[in-house]
Amino acid sequence: MDNKITGNKTAFYYEQYMNPAMVRLFRLMGLSSVAQEASGCMITDQDGKEYIDCLGGYGVFSLGHRHPRVMEAVTLQLNKMPLSSKILFDESTGQLAAILSTITPGDLQYSFFGNSGAEAVEGALKLARAYTGRKKVIATVNSFHGKTMGALSATGRNLFRDPFEPLLAGFVHVPFGITDAVENVIDTDTAAVIVEPIQGEGGIIVPPDDYLPALRKLCDTYKALLIIDEVQTGLGRTGAMFACDHYGVTPDILTTAKALGGGIMPIGAFTALPEVWQPYIISPFLHTSTFGGNPMACAAAIATITVIIEEGLCQQSTIKGEYLLAGLQRISNDFPGVIREVRGKGLMIGVELCEEGIGGVIMAELINQGVLVAYTLNNPKVIRIEPPLIISFDLIDQVLDAFDTSVEAAYNLLDDL
Repeated sequence: MDNKITGNKTAFYYEQYMNPAMVRLFRLMGLSSVAQEASGCMITDQDGKEYIDCLGGYGVFSLGHRHPRVMEAVTLQLNKMPLSSKILFDESTGQLAAILSTITPGDLQYSFFGNSGAEAVEGALKLARAYTGRKKVIATVNSFHGKTMGALSATGRNLFRDPFEPLLAGFVHVPFGITDAVENVIDTDTAAVIVEPIQGEGGIIVPPDDYLPALRKLCDTYKALLIIDEVQTGLGRTGAMFACDHYGVTPDILTTAKALGGGIMPIGAFTALPEVWQPYIISPFLHTSTFGGNPMACAAAIATITVIIEEGLCQQSTIKGEYLLAGLQRISNDFPGVIREVRGKGLMIGVELCEEGIGGVIMAELINQGVLVAYTLNNPKVIRIEPPLIISFDLIDQVLDAFDTSVEAAYNLLDDL
């Protein structure tokens, strides 16, 4: 069948059977193409046009698309046993739990596997309440922890929360990056403080260096748990295996997902200290998941972690991130009326624009030039750039050239107005 006909049908199906508003939004951003295949850092649409993927599934494709070692691991597991019976032990599930205990900070030991970041957060929140016997949870404004009911209660944007009120009781939101804001509300009724080490959907907000250490001390003082949500920042994205490693902080519970599946399989996890895990040891079926920890997803995660370590992707993220950040900063200096700030850590970078509306012009031009980016979910003024950690310097140069041209087009538009 002709690719164009297939493409038209796909958009029609989305419009008629999924969400017409989504289709209109995609078309406004110039995203009318249908992805046909992907490999490495590149996605090819139905017309054969190639795009450099600088969105990376919101942090999923740290190894790029279809990494051969992850594909091989998943294929081998598929041919052996795709899903487990849940009655007998599974080799890959146990092995992944052991590996996570070695790469996560401090003495984190026990892991539970689900299918997404939101599920990981749900399990972490339940564990915090079960362990402490307390109900109060402190989260941050503009945070994003997922959209299931518990995770949404922690998420700090009213746009997503208001239609589903009342959410879980006991959640308090304070400004991100300000220690005093947490100190003013934490008390002996607090079960946990949940925080992203760098706010992703909030606009790629990097906190002061003393922020996470200060939260650790506050939680210790009040015997509350510190939950660090590394769903987007974890596994090399910021230049360390986990972003909290930059600050020498060990949480009581750490959540992971997105990149953990190597861009092949969905998987999420939360990992905790042995003492904190006691409620789940006393009652091992207190928290369960039918598909969580399935053999194929765990095989993908094992291969992913192996690749990150053996190919030095944390170091690559640091070096390439500094290079990309410096290039974007040069563009920012040339067009201060368009770009307010460029910030980030490793290959997790945000470009904050002076005006919200101008982002559509820049994104459309980038897409036209074959570079895929998107807004951060909680801040439409910020364009996120999260390419695969395997991206080459040649591709980074192409991205910078396209960005320069796109920002210039936006600047000229502002000048004409």
